[in-house]
Amino acid sequence: MKTLDIYEELKSNSYPGRGIVIGRSADGKSAVTAYFIMGRSVNSRNRVFTETEDGIRTEAADPSKLSDPHLIIYAPVRVLGNKTIVTNGDQTDTIYELMDKQQTFEQSLRTREYEDDAPNYTPRISGIMHVGDGKYNYAMSILKSADGDPSCVERFTYAYSCPIAGVGHFIHTYMGDGSPLPSFEGEPKKVAIPDDMDEFAEGLWNALNEDNKVSLFVRYIDIATGEAKSKIINKYEKA
Repeated sequence: MKTLDIYEELKSNSYPGRGIVIGRSADGKSAVTAYFIMGRSVNSRNRVFTETEDGIRTEAADPSKLSDPHLIIYAPVRVLGNKTIVTNGDQTDTIYELMDKQQTFEQSLRTREYEDDAPNYTPRISGIMHVGDGKYNYAMSILKSADGDPSCVERFTYAYSCPIAGVGHFIHTYMGDGSPLPSFEGEPKKVAIPDDMDEFAEGLWNALNEDNKVSLFVRYIDIATGEAKSKIINKYEKA
């Protein structure tokens, strides 16, 4: 599979929706993830990422403008021991709670399906990173309807047991803008990952569509020590 320039991928798509990137920095030292959200409606755009004890949450930038918290207020990132969970919805909590009860990432997601937002039936995309004892691996998942048919759920899991330095994988909810929104197709895209967190965050943010981008989270985890550093960029300030 060809390694793509993620910045060019984002620039060529005005509405990829929500997206997850997971990979390994070019110097091989860091486990890397990024998560972004976009919005077309006032309700979807009225959000910020805020830090929590074990990750981040979405919150209303202006609570007075929040018309429907369903599907837009959730914890995209949570940490369970040496595992970092990244998703585009409240399945973060499902994965956290069931893995804490010794179920696997894949087993946890068998209890969920695509979002209940007809006619889009937005896919649920998820990722998990394991960093411990100087080792690193990750997996990604997408739960989607069968070409827009809500009577059938399709579940795909992709495991990366030996992440290559400078390489990551990118999965997002939509192929582009439309009505209804067309769900992501194919396996996660292979993309290049740089060493520098600030460079990566700035590159991603600048590549996202100016009108539709809302928030971005980037985290680099030192594979040798487990030490993590993160960066959040919000388009809107919290009221």
